[in-house]
Amino acid sequence: MNTPERYTITAALPYTNGPIHIGHLAGVYVPADIYVRYLRLTGNDVAFICGSDEHGVPITIKAKNEGVSPQDIVDKYHAIIKKSFEDFGISFDNYSRTTAKVHHETASEFFKTLYDKGKFVEETSEQLYDEAANQFLADRFVTGTCPKCGNPEAYGDQCEKCGSSLNATDLINPKSAITGNVPTLKQTKHWYLPLDQYEDFLTEWILKGHQKDWKPNVYGQVKSWIDDGLRPRAVTRDLDWGIPVPVDGAEGKVLYVWFDAPIGYISSTKEWAAREGKNWELYWKDKNTKLVHFIGKDNIVFHCIIFPSMLKAEGSYILPDNVPANEFLNLEGNKLSTSKNWAVWLPDYLEEFPNQQDVLRYALTANAPETKDNDFTWKDFQTRNNSELVAIFGNFINRVVVLTHKYYNGIIPQATNFSEIDNETLQAVKAYPAVLSSAIGRYRFREASQELINLARLGNKYLADEEPWKLIKTDEARTQTVMFVALQIAAALAVLSEPFLPFTAKKLKHILNLNAILWNDVSEKDVLIENGHQINEAELLFSKIEDDAIQQQLDKLLQSKKANEAAGKKAEPQKPTITFDDFSKLDIRTGTILEAEKMPKANKLLVLKVDTGIDIRTIVSGIAESFSPEEIIGKRVTVLVNLAPRKLRGIDSEGMILMTEDADGKLVFVNPDDTNVPNGLSIS
Repeated sequence: MNTPERYTITAALPYTNGPIHIGHLAGVYVPADIYVRYLRLTGNDVAFICGSDEHGVPITIKAKNEGVSPQDIVDKYHAIIKKSFEDFGISFDNYSRTTAKVHHETASEFFKTLYDKGKFVEETSEQLYDEAANQFLADRFVTGTCPKCGNPEAYGDQCEKCGSSLNATDLINPKSAITGNVPTLKQTKHWYLPLDQYEDFLTEWILKGHQKDWKPNVYGQVKSWIDDGLRPRAVTRDLDWGIPVPVDGAEGKVLYVWFDAPIGYISSTKEWAAREGKNWELYWKDKNTKLVHFIGKDNIVFHCIIFPSMLKAEGSYILPDNVPANEFLNLEGNKLSTSKNWAVWLPDYLEEFPNQQDVLRYALTANAPETKDNDFTWKDFQTRNNSELVAIFGNFINRVVVLTHKYYNGIIPQATNFSEIDNETLQAVKAYPAVLSSAIGRYRFREASQELINLARLGNKYLADEEPWKLIKTDEARTQTVMFVALQIAAALAVLSEPFLPFTAKKLKHILNLNAILWNDVSEKDVLIENGHQINEAELLFSKIEDDAIQQQLDKLLQSKKANEAAGKKAEPQKPTITFDDFSKLDIRTGTILEAEKMPKANKLLVLKVDTGIDIRTIVSGIAESFSPEEIIGKRVTVLVNLAPRKLRGIDSEGMILMTEDADGKLVFVNPDDTNVPNGLSIS
């Protein structure tokens, strides 16, 4: 990949109905950014394109729920997402939005071109309709049971459990997401892209042309779709939020978001090219340009079947060279869920771990879900930082820089008489660009990240074997050579770490006072940093992450889990109706526990002495697994005093202590709030 080439790299347009979380980063944006930074370092012409996906039903639903307009929602989250990407160091050449004028124009022109070429099928059919809401139910406006896997919470456009793309009318037992009503069927007219007409093209292009170079998960999913037989796909929707369909007779209809959204790559490129004085068509219509889409696995069908069919139908665009989709990232053993707040949100991370962007980049890359779903844990995050970035990478750099200042006032020493180990080490360093290039070129970023750490390991081993801190006492000339070699490793790390750890690389280049060194210089030049060169003082590249910082994150997730459990709890059904006379028979009084002890040979029972205000009586209560006897003595309680006595393990229990569960499922007393309330007060 050393020959300069032109690349258009796209990253999936994030929905503007919430912030970015680690699942988005691991699946799409970190691997895309690594790839792009690498391409730039190797001298290629790159357009790295993205933007906010601001149309679609989820946004209108969120707007309805919050009582604001869809534009309010997208404006809010577009700003949040764009700033998060900038602060995290995702190096887009352009980050646009699909509500931009250039996008509306581009998407409308694209539709009109296909319409004029007769590429669409116009069809009137019965679609789901919510009579109460006076609205057709497309996509996320309807839920039901997936006909393929039986998931009862599938949407009208996709089942998130099995990944199947659906039409709303495919759902079993559909229900309106607006009112909860069972929808009816009503006739409406739409335009469809006849995907079945592109089966031969897709078979030839993907199944025969990319069997060896596309990732197995991508190839396999595409093959399954084609083998199952493709059907026409609607490209319009009955909605009031989106890009109006630009033909007569389409009033009240907009472009379907999955027709509109991928065109956002093209419109964003146009926006960038106009600003930079470039020709956008070179990046989309020149056959010498390589187009690569970075996406998550839930978007494979849209980027490998629907969008290529759209491009083929239009006729003048290049097709993707590769679509390296990742699998999903889970969090602490559970599926990431925005609705359940089971996520690590990027804005929160940037605030709670300031100046540690590269730690998260590295942890997500080292554990990337490239071939299967993987699990992010905060303990693994901590270990990756402390045991790899701090103990290996940071430790090596710190030792080299500190010793250079200690022995030579920060000036690179003169090397003489390279030993066999010196030459072997320098040759090993020269081999790393090719090793990393091979892994990155195959979209194996996990493998590449570990090779980068191996380079730092090489440096640590070299220092440990040569022991310059001992040599300085006996052989100054040899010490100079050792330090010179170690500094070449440090310089190589400053260059080769940039795609993976851009903030670290920038800091390291400042420490080493390095000017522009390219990727290929590491393999081609004998010396990366000359003797006599002055370096700056040492700075810590990474800081140890303590246990309490990790515990805070785990506590946040625990709170989310408890909140979800509480929200999921349903009140028990009402018991049979009683009369007021039945209720008036209950004698409920305030009381105080005076004594408490465990019932012998009974794990659940406590024997209590309770002052009920009218007497002191014995009550046996099954609360021993939730409370110790010591902690409840003096506890104010509510007692049903006229319950018929019942013998429990030989002890007469003369009443009942009233208990309930809190939101966390913990047993709690139903007790009077006012401590001044006397024992024996009736509750009615």
